[in-house]
Amino acid sequence: MNNPIKIVTLRTKFYYFMQAGNFSETLANVVRELSDSKSYQGLFHRHSDDSPLPSSNTIHTLVEELRVLLFPGYFGNSAVNSRTITYHIGVHTEKAYNLLKGQILAGLCFYDTDEDSGCTDCQQKEAARIAVEFLASLPELRRILATDVEAMFNGDPAAHNYGEVISCYPAIRAITNYRIAHLLLLLGVPLIPRIITEQAHSETGIDIHPGAQIGHSFAIDHGTGVVIGETCVIGNNVKLYQGVTLGARSFPLDADGKPIKGIPRHPILEDDVIIYSNATILGRITIGKGATVGGNIWVTEDVRPGARITQNRAKEIDNFKNYAI
Repeated sequence: MNNPIKIVTLRTKFYYFMQAGNFSETLANVVRELSDSKSYQGLFHRHSDDSPLPSSNTIHTLVEELRVLLFPGYFGNSAVNSRTITYHIGVHTEKAYNLLKGQILAGLCFYDTDEDSGCTDCQQKEAARIAVEFLASLPELRRILATDVEAMFNGDPAAHNYGEVISCYPAIRAITNYRIAHLLLLLGVPLIPRIITEQAHSETGIDIHPGAQIGHSFAIDHGTGVVIGETCVIGNNVKLYQGVTLGARSFPLDADGKPIKGIPRHPILEDDVIIYSNATILGRITIGKGATVGGNIWVTEDVRPGARITQNRAKEIDNFKNYAI
């Protein structure tokens, strides 16, 4: 609860300055208080002039450029055709490279522990190398996304064609952002992958951590409220419905009582699994190949392959030994 004494004191100070007409003095006082090191402890990032933070706006533009490359004609200039496709792809590849290189560099510099060193030549070369390696992976990334589009189309009788899925379905936008972010994470890019997936989270209501491992032909129907945790492992041809949570059951603590980070703590979904709406799957458990989990179920134990788990048949959940992946 708010401290009423502090609130009264703040209001008294405010009314004193305002009634006295001391607007300049009030603003000067605001500056002094906001500049006090005690007030911004843990909230301040110091950087040198030549190492700015990654830009959310620039990253948003970058993702739009990558969508143009992955789905030509659906994003960006819709007038592209077979005669202009090579020029179209070339222009947007160059734009994407310049944006990506700059943001990767900003991310590398952000995590540099030497705040006064600025971005080094080595970091600039590394940013360029990673940007080229990422762009060289776009054909394979597009191939995988094509399987996601196909899975969405085949799994939804309301979809009339692939173009409708690409243009309209929020899941494709979220999965595209995830696959872009996951590839950048694998290439060692800090911070930016999380920004990319959180932008998709804000846009679609689908929250996929870039660290999750997701196979091909992945479909999310409707999608709002889906949460996929950092250490999830999802196989091929898996389908989730809205409101599904693939989360952690608990957080092991270290000797100081702080959560231990980076350990596997989210579910494993094998191939051909279907999870219906608002199911909650928690912990490092395995949902076996071909299993179906009904809606509104809380699952914290392994599910055997091929099982069909509903509220009335929860007894079908069998314990079996987890295996490493």
